[in-house]
Amino acid sequence: MINLQGNKKKGAEIFTSSMNDIMFFLMLFFIIVSTLLSPNVVKLNLPGAKNSQSIHKKEIMLSVTKDLQYFVNNKQVPFDKLQAVLTQEINNDKDAFIVLRCDNTLTVQQLVDVLEIGNTLHVKMTLATRKRP
Repeated sequence: MINLQGNKKKGAEIFTSSMNDIMFFLMLFFIIVSTLLSPNVVKLNLPGAKNSQSIHKKEIMLSVTKDLQYFVNNKQVPFDKLQAVLTQEINNDKDAFIVLRCDNTLTVQQLVDVLEIGNTLHVKMTLATRKRP
């Protein structure tokens, strides 16, 4: 007798050689996306505090770097125009308050100069801190 059917045994094969490439591209994608989540954040070394508190009203972020660059809601503003920009932000929302984020190397006088602007505008200001370890 002649075997006309031949060898009908077929095995299932899964090729996983491209899985490494797929995982690499996914990892690369998530790394790039995670760096784009907050691209305009001003990096500061905030002073420490034992207690922290969160307030849920309209916040105006005022950041002061160690080389005295001023940022209002992540937009750089020269010091001589700072009061005008803050006045405009406050006029948009009367319940707004200013969260002052300043570098911990600033002198007290540099901090007071900014606080005087808030006092002139009669607006509440809060000093942002980081929690001490």
